[in-house]
Amino acid sequence: MMQRLEDGFFKALEALLVILLVAMVIMVFGNVMMRWFLDDGIQISEEMSRFCFVWLTFIGAVVVARENAHLGVDAFVGALGPKGQQICMILSDLLVLLCCAVFFWGTWRQAPLNATNVAPVSGMNMLLVFGVGFFTAAGIGWMTFLRLVRAFTGRLREGELQAFAGKFSEEAIATGLKGKLE
Repeated sequence: MMQRLEDGFFKALEALLVILLVAMVIMVFGNVMMRWFLDDGIQISEEMSRFCFVWLTFIGAVVVARENAHLGVDAFVGALGPKGQQICMILSDLLVLLCCAVFFWGTWRQAPLNATNVAPVSGMNMLLVFGVGFFTAAGIGWMTFLRLVRAFTGRLREGELQAFAGKFSEEAIATGLKGKLE
């Protein structure tokens, strides 16, 4: 039940990413065409496409973290045995957790300033734009924290350590399930 809820949440995030990307393409392409043919554009579309890019990047980071698709040094980790891989995973996750805490704290410290600023064209509160940092830090931090708990309690899911080390089964690669673990 919980896994289906999680899968549904991430499917919704992926759909949101598609919507943001399509919106960006429409706004930028529409503005280019309007400037080409009408010597005029819609100013708000420039600003909103930038905001969509910010949201796309930060929400996408959470989705990519779930799929173990962030950059890693799997050549080194893959050469280690299971115990060494687990130690590297724990150390890596502790560093990620620290970075998420610093990122959340920085977003928190910046929030009062962003709450008092508005976007020049749309008048949108800038906390709505840069507040996505809360979501990113909390999302990646929570997933990392849960993996650390599983690692310390000896309940890592099947294939989770191999996925961290960059070793994916042929079936997972063929079906596009690179980071999805049973």
